[in-house]
Amino acid sequence: MAQEDPRVAELRTAVSRLRRELAAHPAELPDRGVAEDELAALAAMAGGGLPETPRLRRSLLLVAGSIGSVSALAAGLAAVRGAIELFGEPPPHR
Repeated sequence: MAQEDPRVAELRTAVSRLRRELAAHPAELPDRGVAEDELAALAAMAGGGLPETPRLRRSLLLVAGSIGSVSALAAGLAAVRGAIELFGEPPPHR
């Protein structure tokens, strides 16, 4: 049995935590559906082997834009961001 990439395990854990926190958050959030969809996409990427970094970053931007102003979700969002950063720096702009 092949050992799992620790970055993928970290991503899966962080995404799972934020999904639970978002589901338990009582406030009506206008973009909750966007955040839930992108967190589901991140979970699928983490479950499917080594994800593509540009896709991870796109999902992070969408999640952050959807729930980034909710202080109760800030720690979970920071954990997802940290897990995505483990996959490397974005390429330099040309």
